[in-house]
Amino acid sequence: MNYTLHQLKVFAKVVQTKSITKAAEELYMSQPAVSIQLKHLQDQFEIPLTEVVGRQLYVTDFGKEIYEMAERIINEVYAINYKTMSYKGHLAGRLVISVVSTGKYVIPYFLNEFLKENKGIDLVMDVTNKSKVINSLQNNEVDFALVSVLPNDLKVNKEPLMENHLYVVGGREEPLPKHVISKEELKNMALIFREEGSGTRYVMESYFNKHKIDIRKKMELTSNEAVKQAVIAGLGNSIMPLIGLRNDLLTGDLKILPTVGFPVKSQWQLIWLQGKKMSPVAQAYIEYLKKHKASILKDNFSWIDKVPVKKLKK
Repeated sequence: MNYTLHQLKVFAKVVQTKSITKAAEELYMSQPAVSIQLKHLQDQFEIPLTEVVGRQLYVTDFGKEIYEMAERIINEVYAINYKTMSYKGHLAGRLVISVVSTGKYVIPYFLNEFLKENKGIDLVMDVTNKSKVINSLQNNEVDFALVSVLPNDLKVNKEPLMENHLYVVGGREEPLPKHVISKEELKNMALIFREEGSGTRYVMESYFNKHKIDIRKKMELTSNEAVKQAVIAGLGNSIMPLIGLRNDLLTGDLKILPTVGFPVKSQWQLIWLQGKKMSPVAQAYIEYLKKHKASILKDNFSWIDKVPVKKLKK
């Protein structure tokens, strides 16, 4: 046997993503490079690690056992590195965060300086949909989750980060109304929705239910970016978090449509399971946030309160 740590890391990522393409993206490698490393590892075993049926990659039972051992090896290597750093007096370890898709516009600013100050910390961040974020939290697979809607069935601790403002938006070609859009007019607007389970979808529907507004759904898309591009292309309107629209508003590709009751607000919160035993890295991060949150907001998000929303008569 002459496999390398790199081959084991590539194989582990392929197992986790169940896709060579996705593994390549997350490892910042080309697909051929991932395939070559996977083949080099496979060549050392007579029993298949993976198999392809149709166009879907599956991990064999033997492959699953090898994966579990590979994970233990990889984690032990991380432990050696972190132990070395700690002996040098540096904070070291892994910080694992799961983030809902729109949160990718938020969390980097709350991590940047912390990671610069602590070079021994490895960040593992998964940006995915709300249901997967909550599952990873529930299964205790992460230190923290970033959400805009708290889970109902989990006991969690929370650290509020910032407000999340949602507005009704239209594309470049849509003329601004000469008055504030009423709830009745909103009923007739063909809206583009996020998929079931997303935080944005939940906030939208909560608003509609509260005000007894029967909305006509035009289409449903699986990411904020897809919704944004559909609105820009003129396929309809949507209700979107302001946090991801800054550049599009500046270029004029999107515009905020003044609407009664908007912006609708929720709150970005970093959450973790109650009773969770925090690692030194996780504890240090919470302490960092408590100390520096106000300055992070001032330096990076003050533009939110300055977004021009045309004042119109109702």
